[in-house]
Amino acid sequence: MFCVPSPAHAAMGLFDFANAFSYRESMPAVSDHTPYSYREDAAVPDFTAGDAVCVMDAKCSLCARGARWIARQDKRQEFAIIPMQSDVGAALLVHYGMSPSDPTSWLYLENGFAFSSLDAVVRTGQRLGGIWRALAVFNLLPRRAQDAMYQIIARNRYRFFGEADICALPDPDVQKRLLK
Repeated sequence: MFCVPSPAHAAMGLFDFANAFSYRESMPAVSDHTPYSYREDAAVPDFTAGDAVCVMDAKCSLCARGARWIARQDKRQEFAIIPMQSDVGAALLVHYGMSPSDPTSWLYLENGFAFSSLDAVVRTGQRLGGIWRALAVFNLLPRRAQDAMYQIIARNRYRFFGEADICALPDPDVQKRLLK
């Protein structure tokens, strides 16, 4: 099967894989906000976290698995996890133009810039390093295919994976990253 590269990748040439996997140039931010713009937003409660923050559904089993995956792979202990149902999580989503009640909302903040959808997943893998950089293979898919794939999984995640409570996970590595 042949994948059509995105316009940015097509300009690089089909076989320029080193640059195709360069996530910094290939993934747009959620919005044109300046870095750390949420700090200036009075609607976002103050919180302390590093430069890698994931805002995810605390009721989703797939998200709970993702939280455990991040906790196990985060050797540098850089990641914080914020439930979207919390005051901080909901306010961050609203700040970046997302809905806390939308099942497709998943937000990743890296160095103050916001990313969502499959971009957030790939960026998380890039930050974790090692084999997880291979998630960048999704960048070879056209943007519409990436978005469609993410939407199908996100909208059906309770049906496909069930429900769980991230906040109740007994995993101490998850608990120390969790900002409630």
